[in-house]
Amino acid sequence: MVPDAHPSPSLRRALVIKLRHHGDVLLTSPVFSTLRQLVPGIEVDALIYDDTAEMLSHNPDVSRLFTIPRKGRDLSLAAQARQEWRRLAELRDRRYDLLVHLTESWRGAWLARALRPRIAVAGFSPLRPPPRFWSASFTHLAPNPPLGGRHTVERHLDALRAVGLQPPSPRQPLRFVPGEAADARIAGLLAEHALARVRLIHIHPTSRWMFKAWTVEGYAATIAGLVARGFRVVMTAAPAEKEMRVAAAIKAQCGPELIDLSGQLTLKELGAVIGAACLSICVDSVPMHMAAAMGTPVVALFGPSSEGEWGPWQVPHRLVVSGHSCRPCRLDGCGGGKVSDCLVSLRPADVLAAADSLLA
Repeated sequence: MVPDAHPSPSLRRALVIKLRHHGDVLLTSPVFSTLRQLVPGIEVDALIYDDTAEMLSHNPDVSRLFTIPRKGRDLSLAAQARQEWRRLAELRDRRYDLLVHLTESWRGAWLARALRPRIAVAGFSPLRPPPRFWSASFTHLAPNPPLGGRHTVERHLDALRAVGLQPPSPRQPLRFVPGEAADARIAGLLAEHALARVRLIHIHPTSRWMFKAWTVEGYAATIAGLVARGFRVVMTAAPAEKEMRVAAAIKAQCGPELIDLSGQLTLKELGAVIGAACLSICVDSVPMHMAAAMGTPVVALFGPSSEGEWGPWQVPHRLVVSGHSCRPCRLDGCGGGKVSDCLVSLRPADVLAAADSLLA
């Protein structure tokens, strides 16, 4: 498939599809800003899962935000069919010239056929030929390089490159907009605790997938070291039961010096807290990407996942990793046991040294 030489002058409206998790969706934000830079006046819409909408809402590069529910919602088949039909009708009314599909979801292939844009692009693995239905659904296919060496943001931008839209800069930043309500609430919390950005450090110790998490003892020792250096530390965690248990265990070891906001914040408010800090310490999870989007320096702890694919994007950062020869294995813990030796073996001294180098 040969890309158009200069497709941009005739592009009026584009749809970007990313049906994945929160961090994956946030990492698409450079696609929207790149399209807006390359094609003045273009409208760029997004189609994402409803529970990830806060990753792109308020983003001025996103013209319209369309969402669909994840599978497993309590709807009858008839209700699901009506919902799908209404969403398809709304998308058809937009009359897209360009469709950019950024996952391997078959929904993107069906939508490319149903919406019939002039240009439709998706990725494929060059290690195996794409199925015939897939390749016939799109006008262009972008080869995805083997895992490990290319950041996810670049892989997203490759879809634009495949249709002749070269990013003006290969280092497009992420963008996350908390919004006025979130900014106001966090400003109130900072005032309540007499917190100033220059001495505030944020820690988010958990992840949706706990095999990406470090140890309670490691975090407690790190927090104690930061407090001894004269910093105030605020901890956040998602309200999920397993994450709240970890946060409670850390709090129990740290005492009143730790400001614990675990389970109390929306995603927008979490972004505002991160933006108010001078440093964020995270594992490979959505708060790490939010820190990058907010311009907050990051200390990132990586274990089984690849920092080459998922590391902090375009922000000052330090990576703390082990010397295990098997990483990144991309497994859910060693032997699938939900505990990653490459993470639990990390030392608080190394995390503190990484923090010191950024804070200096």
